Amino acid sequence: MSLILIFLSSGLFLGWSLGANDAANIFGTAVGTKMLRFTTAAIVGSVFVIIGAVISGAGASHTLGKLGAVNAIAGSFTVAFSAAFTVFWMTKLKLPVSTSQAVVGAIIGWNFFAGKPTDASALTKIVTTWVVCPVLAAIFSFSLFFLIKFILKHSRISIIRHDSYTRIGLLFVGAFGAYSLGANNIANVMGVFIPVSPFPDINITSFITLSSVQLLFLLGAVAIAVGIFTYSKRVMMTVGNSIFKLSPTGAFIVVLSSSLVLFLFASSELQGWLVSHNLPGWPLVPVSSSQAVVGAVLGIGLAKSGRNIDFSVIGKIGMGWIATPVISGALSFVFLFIMQNLFMQPVFA
Repeated sequence: MSLILIFLSSGLFLGWSLGANDAANIFGTAVGTKMLRFTTAAIVGSVFVIIGAVISGAGASHTLGKLGAVNAIAGSFTVAFSAAFTVFWMTKLKLPVSTSQAVVGAIIGWNFFAGKPTDASALTKIVTTWVVCPVLAAIFSFSLFFLIKFILKHSRISIIRHDSYTRIGLLFVGAFGAYSLGANNIANVMGVFIPVSPFPDINITSFITLSSVQLLFLLGAVAIAVGIFTYSKRVMMTVGNSIFKLSPTGAFIVVLSSSLVLFLFASSELQGWLVSHNLPGWPLVPVSSSQAVVGAVLGIGLAKSGRNIDFSVIGKIGMGWIATPVISGALSFVFLFIMQNLFMQPVFA
């Protein structure tokens, strides 16, 4: 058991990296515009990311599992470590990169090393969301900008009351966003460990049972929370200030838009309801909060005729998104070779 827990440490490192990078983006615009204090954002974000991971984290993990089922604990450790190492260094460069892309790249690296096929259908679904996610967030924020502008124009709210409403609204949509992030992105943190989970199901009461997978997700979510507290502020400031100077209302729109995107790609209940009513659904996959936030910020910038958008920052972030899966995949292949040939640990079965 102690060896297994050591192997799980890379998943905790990945969770910490996600908290430091992706999870920070939920409140990045609110903190960047000084509408919320970092400590308040970190506390609310940590609580709700844990709740979302434990209650609704299973949905997005299925598609990721189809991409490649890592079937040895040493392999799971190495895949998670490769993704975490990539995200950590991108975070050091203050780039809001995608943990989802890092995990996908690392899994594909394992597929190559183990000689396993990569599910083309699952990969296509995941890669498609890398484009759809920021575009959809931009559409949401673009539309919400004009809707809220119309509401404010035809309402008689004083400046002080408007400020108070905005702060409260940011807190609530941030909590919703953190919940959605936990539900959606916990698959990135602990998804590769699901086939080799060391935990038994635990009956807390006669009505409440935590499954083996939920215990994995709880552990990973706590690591995300630690990452939010210890290292996320620098990425918050990049998203909140560098791409486009946001007003407090703009910050509210960005948080709400990105949260809606994360929720859509995580909610198995919503997808089930749509399918039961003969409506089109969408794949449940872990998408990047970084991509959603950047898309939402860009959407507001476009709503204001594109003035003051720093396209050099957009280009730098875009290059990070392209490089992330490639670097993570290459590192995964190299680290798997080292783990199997130097440390004599089987990385695939």
